[in-house]
Amino acid sequence: MSNSTTNKIDANAPLLDRSDERVTHDSSLGDVIRSFVDRVKSGDLGSLPVVVGLIIIWTIFTAINPVFLSANNLVNLLFDSATVGIIALGIVCVLMLGEIDLSVGSLSGVGSALLGVLWVKQGLALPLAMALSLSFGACVGMAYAYLRTRFGMPSFVATLAGLLALLGFQLFLLGSTGSINLPYSSALVDFGQLLIMPAWLSHSLAILPGAVFVLRGVQIRNKRIAMRLSAKTLNSILVKAIIMTVALELIVLYLNQSRGVPWMFGLFLLLVIALNYALTRTKWGRYMFAVGGNVEAARRVGIKVERIYLSAFILCSTLATLGGMLAAARLASASQQAGTGDVNLNAIAAAVIGGTSLFGGRGSAWSALLGIIVIQSIANGLTLLNLSSSHRYMITGAVLAIAVIIDSMARQSRQSHGKA
Repeated sequence: MSNSTTNKIDANAPLLDRSDERVTHDSSLGDVIRSFVDRVKSGDLGSLPVVVGLIIIWTIFTAINPVFLSANNLVNLLFDSATVGIIALGIVCVLMLGEIDLSVGSLSGVGSALLGVLWVKQGLALPLAMALSLSFGACVGMAYAYLRTRFGMPSFVATLAGLLALLGFQLFLLGSTGSINLPYSSALVDFGQLLIMPAWLSHSLAILPGAVFVLRGVQIRNKRIAMRLSAKTLNSILVKAIIMTVALELIVLYLNQSRGVPWMFGLFLLLVIALNYALTRTKWGRYMFAVGGNVEAARRVGIKVERIYLSAFILCSTLATLGGMLAAARLASASQQAGTGDVNLNAIAAAVIGGTSLFGGRGSAWSALLGIIVIQSIANGLTLLNLSSSHRYMITGAVLAIAVIIDSMARQSRQSHGKA
């Protein structure tokens, strides 16, 4: 019996050795390509559609008008992307739960009007006026969540009613004049129109993503090795980090040929990174995906579904209010036109075009960034061509329809492959 046991141990020993060898084995280029194709076929598209679309849009506009990709024009594009992008970031939160907020445009207008009344007319300090405006936005989100969880009112109906009520409140706040001019020499207006990061700071910040990628990659690698799973080598992690860093540094270098990276866009990026961390690295984020995927299953495993709805709607409304205040800073004015027009369309479309599913359970903070870059690229390119807003509306609507079709087809593919 002793010899038999020894033989079994000896027979298994080579298997353990081969497992150890497999831990740090890197896949060949062909394996990586096949794995990528398999993910696409199974409906795991990620950011591929929006990246391809962005390349096509930029190529067409640059071929027609080379000014489109000039450094100065791209800086303007970043300025314009930040305000609606922040609103779209909030839309991502509610879309992930399979809900919608149709009032974000009106709420952004109310946010700008409240800022003008409290700061300019009432003479409150700017930080206090902004805090009170953001608090109002949070209360609106709380009301939507209460209507959804307590009375079962569909968010479509609740936020549509909110859109009308907030529009009326905005008109009431602005009064007969219809607009309030913000102090042109104030720090807030400078932030919305002029402030640019120093070149040294923007170049320093461009290094951070690569450094974080290396640290995170090494952590994941060590964990997979400990569990005897295949893991990437240190060389492959370093190569990807170097490529990422070089690309970001070249972008920053190009923007610095003009004015540089706007601080307002930097704030937008910071919010994207913060929400991405919350969605991917916290318990709250896991609960968001769980509730969006199957609310009843999430409730049965003990998740406080009402709290998740509350947090999502409050985030959405608060970010909409912040976006409205920054839009007022961009224009140095709070007016009746703030939040109207295509603000709702662009915010919702940006989240969907960027890859957040209308069906809930799938999305990313980065989708707001990618989506708003697509939309602002269309608007900016058509403006350079002196085309009317009618063309922009039609093209944006077509892009949105294509994004929803791709999302629906990807969802069907995931279901057929058992990955829904």
